[in-house]
Amino acid sequence: MRLLLVEDDATTRDHVCAGLSARGHDVEIAEDGRAGLRLATTDAFDVLIIDRMLPELDGLALVRALRTARVDTPALMLTALGGIADRVDGLRGGADDYLVKPFELEELDARLEALGRRPQRGVEHAVLARGDLLLNRLTRHATWNDQPLELTASEFAMLELLMLNAGRTVTKAMMLEQVFDLDPSSSGAIVEPHVSRLRAKLVRKGAQDPIRTMRGAGYLLV
Repeated sequence: MRLLLVEDDATTRDHVCAGLSARGHDVEIAEDGRAGLRLATTDAFDVLIIDRMLPELDGLALVRALRTARVDTPALMLTALGGIADRVDGLRGGADDYLVKPFELEELDARLEALGRRPQRGVEHAVLARGDLLLNRLTRHATWNDQPLELTASEFAMLELLMLNAGRTVTKAMMLEQVFDLDPSSSGAIVEPHVSRLRAKLVRKGAQDPIRTMRGAGYLLV
């Protein structure tokens, strides 16, 4: 299995990584919560192993952020906090299993195998990719060919909607309702300048005619 281990303690990290690698697993390492969050939302893993107490972003906040972003990769939380309340907080926060330190590698491996058998959706809902265009719905960042796009909240929401419907026409009514939270029967005049600005920002980064106007229908991301 491909695993992400988010652990700041070097001794524990090296011990777990060596033991799981010897058992045939491919282990990626992050040493703090923010690094773990970045990897878990931009790459695919079978199971996440997350320490409860982490610098930058603690393990519970990390798991909650992942679940909010619809990253459903199974997560096993490691902790020195063995109280019932701590385990309940972790499980209710989105963790799938909980293992209290110290633990045996054999038990950890067995729990990982059990989690790895569960169906999962992974990161597909958190990160949208269409060619050179990448949009991270968790960090609210978008790039074209690795160049950051400086987008307003409305432009980001519009690009998100277009990417979710890539290859299909997005009507003005859909944009009014899902981007601007307006009645879909409202005037579509508000939509056109936002599309023009978004298109211009993409073109400045090198995209060629990325948003096509479908006369009388709406807009299409190509």
